[in-house]
Amino acid sequence: MNPNAVSAAVLEVCRREAYLGGVGPLDELTGGVPRGGIVEIRGPESSGRAALGNALLAAGTGRGEICAVVDCHGEFDPASAAGAGVELRQVVWVRCGGEARHAFQAADALAHAGGFGVIVLDLCRMGAREVNRVPLSYWHRFRRAVEGTETVLAVLTGEAQVKSCAAMQIELERVEEKWAGAEGFRLLRGMEVGMAARKAGRRGVGKLRLKVEE
Repeated sequence: MNPNAVSAAVLEVCRREAYLGGVGPLDELTGGVPRGGIVEIRGPESSGRAALGNALLAAGTGRGEICAVVDCHGEFDPASAAGAGVELRQVVWVRCGGEARHAFQAADALAHAGGFGVIVLDLCRMGAREVNRVPLSYWHRFRRAVEGTETVLAVLTGEAQVKSCAAMQIELERVEEKWAGAEGFRLLRGMEVGMAARKAGRRGVGKLRLKVEE
């Protein structure tokens, strides 16, 4: 084997980023999101799941990477994503029409295709009955597909699903909301969100509170 080819291959591996940075709160809390693994982002409605997903897409596309969104229930808003800094020209958007089976098939195809910096699998509106029907073998398959790559597979969900297959688990909660205006005409002006993150193999949980205001 050509020694120069071996050296080039070793250098290429060394250039790989172990973590995807550029997402302020996550960088502060965890040092970045691990590449080559599944990151589960869960929390109740309006807790910042979509915003965090967009932040990951913005970080990826900002590095010139091709990213993807598997949109199970039509939750992805391109205008909001663009406002968060996502380069939409570098995003593959797969709409699944509310079919969870199609969402998993699409995520599987993308993960095995390779070459994506971030894949966001949005399952936020999946009902409890559907969640209970998802076999753990799906997550093992996804984990093996992205292992050893630079892909971050971010799963947005309301309930814990990925379990031991997650390289990082991020839990969001609404702590406090700020409203303005008279009764009947009130507008949400801001909120405080709690964020807790746990990396695989570590017992400790990092916690952070964020204030989001208009």
